[in-house]
Amino acid sequence: MDDLFAHAPVPKAYMHLALPVVLGMVASMVYNLVDTFFVAQTGNADLVAGVTLGAPLFSFMLAVGDIFGLGGSALLSRLLGNGKRAQVRALSSFCLYAAVALSLVITVLLLVFKQPILTMLGATAATRQYAGAFYSMLAIGAVFIIVSLVPGNIIRTEGLAKQSMIATLAGTALTIVLDPIFLFGLHWGASGVGLANVLGYALNTGLLLWFTQTKAQYLSIAPKVAKASRAAVGSILAIGIPASLTNFMQSLGTMLLNQRLSAYGASAVAAMGIAQKVYMIVMLIMVGFAFGAQPLIGYNFGAKAHKRLAAILRFDFIVEIGYALVAAAVLMLLAKPLVALFMNRPAIVSMGSLMMRALLITTPFIGAILVFTTVFQSVGQGLSALIMAVSRQGVVFAVALWLLPQWLGFDGIVWAQAAADLITCVIGYGLYHRSKRTMLA
Repeated sequence: MDDLFAHAPVPKAYMHLALPVVLGMVASMVYNLVDTFFVAQTGNADLVAGVTLGAPLFSFMLAVGDIFGLGGSALLSRLLGNGKRAQVRALSSFCLYAAVALSLVITVLLLVFKQPILTMLGATAATRQYAGAFYSMLAIGAVFIIVSLVPGNIIRTEGLAKQSMIATLAGTALTIVLDPIFLFGLHWGASGVGLANVLGYALNTGLLLWFTQTKAQYLSIAPKVAKASRAAVGSILAIGIPASLTNFMQSLGTMLLNQRLSAYGASAVAAMGIAQKVYMIVMLIMVGFAFGAQPLIGYNFGAKAHKRLAAILRFDFIVEIGYALVAAAVLMLLAKPLVALFMNRPAIVSMGSLMMRALLITTPFIGAILVFTTVFQSVGQGLSALIMAVSRQGVVFAVALWLLPQWLGFDGIVWAQAAADLITCVIGYGLYHRSKRTMLA
């Protein structure tokens, strides 16, 4: 492990850790596209819109898992770099069981407050049936979705990125197989889509726990060793909560966006759902590179290897921004045929292609945002991580979504995310520039 993190050439170490995460993200991307394709083939715009309206709930669950997944892995990476490996066993187990307890509480709350939450998500009389069925299935299986984020992140702190990828691929493959069976064979509609997701995450979580038990040298899933000091919990939450807020703000942003689009009918919501799925081709791979590099950044920061850390960050920026430029350009050219592949209706193709191009145009800036954010998380700069978490799809996006439609109408809704991306990148650069000297001193 030390050879990889401390001595291997930066490109080799970076790709060894990041590529399995990227491949796992590609698997998720393929599932998202296939899932949208299967749902769209029903020809029911209300069903497509209902599943789209349930997407923020899924993002919310990932956000909850990030509290102990990303928060825990950031601390564990620094501890491994510092050589403080005795604490890693107890803290890794603590993170796992804290996530289990929290997920059970979340399930109860989601089921009790189902109807008001559906209204907040933008469900209408036409879409409530489908959104509610998808929502209920995700709520029941929340423990698998939330808990998967913990071992999925912390095993990468020991360089076990390949094992994390295998678990993700297996869960995704199962979901892809079950989706058409539940939709077209058993005619379970939105409930079937939700159940396929839950069962895929159940397999993913089970494999991750098995890999942690059998492959990890310092990590543990034994409940009897779970222990965390007040200071350790504070360090986990200082990064975990901002990391969680990133996904939570994505849920909030999607909810606000869907509410705005609902005024233009189910076709507008369905078009945005399709555009966002294709947009994730770029985004998930960028996120994979960013999260894949995170243990490497945290380890070298903890080891005070500042020259190596600077080289890692330079390479990270090159990979993120370079990939974004190429991928976004290709997908923007193919926007119309890609949307038509999912649902070939003139109104949806027209709206969806415009939405897709508006989302893709600022992806190079998002690449920089991801580097800024993962650096703040990895080195324990909680305040900067918090600011980034509440900006892009939170406060900045909400303001853009409120102001731009007043001036531009429907186009203002479409371009609100691009405006938020630009502003957030400027904020992130300012925070990064201010902290860079201290971080690399």
